[in-house]
Amino acid sequence: MENLGTLAILLAFCFAAYSVVSSVVGKWTRRPFLILSAERAVYAVWALLTLAASLLVYALISGDFRLSYVAEHSNRTMPTVYKFTAWWGGQEGSLLLWSWLLATYSCVVVFQNRRKFRDMMPYITAVLMTVETFFLTLISFPEAPFKVLMAGKGIVDAGDGNGLNPLLQYWTMVIHPPILYLGYVGFAVPFAFAMGSLITKQKGEAWIHTTRRWTLVTWMFQTTGVLLGAGWAYAVLGWGGYWAWDPVENAALLPWITATAFLHSVMMQEKKGMMKVWNVVLVSATFFLCIFGTTLTRVGLVQSVHAFAQSSLSRYFTTFLAVGIGATIYLILNRLEFLKSEAPLESVLSRESSFLFNNLILLASCFAVLWGTLFPVITEAITGEKISVDTPFFNRINIPIAMGLLLLTGVGPLIAWRRSSVESLKKAFMIPALIGVVVSLGLFVMGVRHFYALMSLGLCAFVLATVTIEFFKGASAISSKNSTNFFRAMFELTYRNTRRYGGYLVHVGVVFMFIGFTGKAFDIDKTLQVVPGQTMQLGRYDLQIGKVESGQNPDYQWEILNVNVSKDGENLGVMRPEQRFYTAARQQSSVVAIRRRLNEDLYLNFAGTSNDQKGLVLQSYVFPLVNWIWIGYWVVLFGTIICLIPSKSRLVWPRTEVVAVTGKHAEVQN
Repeated sequence: MENLGTLAILLAFCFAAYSVVSSVVGKWTRRPFLILSAERAVYAVWALLTLAASLLVYALISGDFRLSYVAEHSNRTMPTVYKFTAWWGGQEGSLLLWSWLLATYSCVVVFQNRRKFRDMMPYITAVLMTVETFFLTLISFPEAPFKVLMAGKGIVDAGDGNGLNPLLQYWTMVIHPPILYLGYVGFAVPFAFAMGSLITKQKGEAWIHTTRRWTLVTWMFQTTGVLLGAGWAYAVLGWGGYWAWDPVENAALLPWITATAFLHSVMMQEKKGMMKVWNVVLVSATFFLCIFGTTLTRVGLVQSVHAFAQSSLSRYFTTFLAVGIGATIYLILNRLEFLKSEAPLESVLSRESSFLFNNLILLASCFAVLWGTLFPVITEAITGEKISVDTPFFNRINIPIAMGLLLLTGVGPLIAWRRSSVESLKKAFMIPALIGVVVSLGLFVMGVRHFYALMSLGLCAFVLATVTIEFFKGASAISSKNSTNFFRAMFELTYRNTRRYGGYLVHVGVVFMFIGFTGKAFDIDKTLQVVPGQTMQLGRYDLQIGKVESGQNPDYQWEILNVNVSKDGENLGVMRPEQRFYTAARQQSSVVAIRRRLNEDLYLNFAGTSNDQKGLVLQSYVFPLVNWIWIGYWVVLFGTIICLIPSKSRLVWPRTEVVAVTGKHAEVQN
C-alpha cells in the first residue's frame, strides 16, 4: 500500500510538471496536440491523487499502523468518522487534501472551458499546475504521507496509534477544514484566470464574469469555513469566545477580506470598465494571502492552537511566495497600459465612490490584521524578543473600521450610479436614518451606555431599513403592474436580478451577524470553586451544583457535573458540562453545556477539580445575542446561493475567441 501511494504521488508530480511545460510550449509553438495533452495530464493528476488519498483514508480506517502518519493521528478506539477526519488532522495528510482539492478544481476548469477562452486556457492550465507542482513537491519529498515506521532495517507495526487531537474530535471539525480548504484552494482559479488574461492581453470582459462567479463560490466556502471555525472555538475550547484574533484565525480572514473587496469592485469593471488594475491586484493578493495563511499554519511561524509544529517547509513556502509575488508584480506593471480604466469617477456622491470607499476600508482592515499578525514575528527577527499583539489592539483598530463598513452597506443600495444630487440623497436617507437614530435613542433610554454598541445597533437598523425599502419599492411596482400578490412580486423581483437582490440578502445576513457581535459588549462571566449542593448566581440565573458522575469507555475517561438551572425562580432543567481525558493521546478536553436562545446563551464549562483538590471549578457565562451570528451566516449563505442563480434576463457578454486549427488561428464569434 505504501509503495502504491508513494508512486501515485510521484507520478502526479510528474504529470503536473509535464502539464506546465506542455501548455506553455504548445501555446508558443502553436501545437494544439501539446495543449490537449497538457489538459489530459490534469485529469491524470486528479486520478492519481484520488488513488493516493483513498489509500491513506483506507489505512487510517483499517488501522495500518506501519505508516507513521496513521500511528501519529489515529488509533483503534476512535470512531470511524474521526479516523476519516484524521486525513487532514496532520501535516502530510492536510497537504495531500490541499493537492487533491486543487486537482479537482483544475479538472472542473479544464472541462468547463474546453471550448472557451482557448487563447488563454494554456496559461490558465500552466498557472494551476504550477501551484499543484509546488504542493506535490512537498508531499513527494519533505512531507510524504506514506512514510513507514522503521526499526533497524525492517518495517514495524506500532500496534496502535496516538489518536487524533481531542480538540479535533468534534462534528464541525469533520467538515470545517475541507470547507475552509475549498475556499483557500479555490482562490487559485480566479488568480489563474487573471494571469492568463494579462499574459494574452485579453480585450473582452467575459473572463471577468467567469472569475467573479468562481470568486463568489470560493468566497462562500471561505465564509462557511471561517464561521465553522468560530463555532468550533465557541463550543469546544471552553473559554466561551468565537474569535480571539489568533494568528491562524487571522490568516483565514485576510483572503476573505480581499475577496470581499474584489466582489464589490468587480462590478465597477463590468459596468464601467473601471478599476482594472485594482481588480487584478485584489485577485492576486487574495491568492497569495491564501498561500501566506497556509504558510503560517504549516511552518510553525506563530503560536496557535490551530497551527502545526515547527517544520522544514519554511524555505519552500518563502521561495514560492517570493517568486510568485515578484512575477505577478512584473506582469501587472508590464500590462499597465492594457489595464487603463475606460471611464473616470464622475462624482463623490455616486455608487462608484461608495464601492471605492468600501474597498479602501476593507483594505485598511486587511492591513491592520496583517500587521498585528506579523508584528511578533517582525519584532523577534529584529530585536530577538517576541512582542505579542493581543485582542485589545485588534478590537481598537477594527471596530471603528467595521462601523464604517456597516454604514456603507446601507448607503450602497440608496445611491445612484454616476452621480446623485444632495436633494435625492436627503429623500432616500431620511427614513432609514431616522429609524437608526430612534433605535439608538431607544436603547440609550433603556440603559445601554456602551458607545459602539449603540452605534452598531443603530447602523444595523439603518441597513435593514434601506434593504427593506429597496425590496418593498421594487415588489410593490411589480405587484401593481402585474396584479400579483406581494410575495409573488418579491420572488419575481429577485429572479429578475438575482445578483443585486441576493447581494442585499447577504447584507441582511451581515447585519444579523453584527447584532451577534454587538452582544459581546454585554457578556457576563464568573469562575468559581464550588462544591456539590452549593448555589451560585449569574445575572438572572441561579445555578445549583449537583453531583459529579464519572466513567470511561475505550477512548477516554469522563466526568460530568450536573448543574440545576433556574431563571427568575423558574426551573429550566439540568445542564451537564463534561471533562474528558483521552487515554491514547494523554490529553484532556472539555465538553461544554450550552443553553441556546435567540436573546442569550447560558454557557457552562466544567474545568475539573481545583488545585487544592477541595472543590470543583465551574466557568459560567451569559452571552447575549450570540446566536444571531449563526443565524446571520445562514442568511449570508442563502443570499450567496441566490447570487449564483442566473437572472431571468441574463447578461450575455460578447466575446471573440481564438482557437488553434492545424497550426493556424481561426476567429470564432460566440
